[in-house]
Amino acid sequence: MTDLTFTPAELMIVNAARLLQDGDVVFVGVGQPNLACNLAKRTHAPDLVMIYEAGVIGAEPSRLPLSIGDPTLVSGALSVVSMYDIFATYLQRGNVDVGFLGGAQIDRYGNINATIIGGDYAHPKVRLPGSGGAQEIAAWANRCYIMTPHQIRRFPEKVDFLTSAGYLDGKGGREKAGLRGKGPVAVVTDLGILEPDADGELMLTALHPTKTADQAIQNTGWPLKISQNLRTTQPLTEKELQILHEELDPTGIYLKTE
Repeated sequence: MTDLTFTPAELMIVNAARLLQDGDVVFVGVGQPNLACNLAKRTHAPDLVMIYEAGVIGAEPSRLPLSIGDPTLVSGALSVVSMYDIFATYLQRGNVDVGFLGGAQIDRYGNINATIIGGDYAHPKVRLPGSGGAQEIAAWANRCYIMTPHQIRRFPEKVDFLTSAGYLDGKGGREKAGLRGKGPVAVVTDLGILEPDADGELMLTALHPTKTADQAIQNTGWPLKISQNLRTTQPLTEKELQILHEELDPTGIYLKTE
């Protein structure tokens, strides 16, 4: 088979899609997680149930939705409810298997910052969009996946601001805080996959083909542990890339050439 060319974004999207299981109920975010969920539904997880924050349950979009309120989400959906019902009746009750999250910073315990960079809350160096529904998803989804490029500025030892909870200060932190959800079980980057160890600290468990553990170590802001069972992810396939480019994002809204 001829070697395929792909971007770091495509590498993350495909590997995130592969983590989803057929039949999962997944809280879908906009952007790259949106692509990952719709790719999974068109490949190995046809019975994936997609929930969008605006109140759509069991979405069957004929094209890639551009936002959580895109009209294409309603046609053919199982149900349309209020945003309150999505969070209270479905998410907090434990009816959502997976939440997809992102952020400007992810620290060694999987905590996410999407609020400020540098300074204090009133006078930051950079002010970011904030939580949206991510705080609740991180707290109550049965498990979470995070997607982000593997850059040292994105992986500090401790986040500048705690927007969404990972494992807080380590083992037992979520339970002490009263959070039911399992927390982030995988962080997908353009170098590999990080997963929490027994103490809740993220460690490198998989590398993408041609990537190295040293690259991951150099782009992480704490002494990154390497799993003794470090594996290599499966190469991207022509079918996966074709679906991304021809069916899901033919105009390159999210798959811009890098």
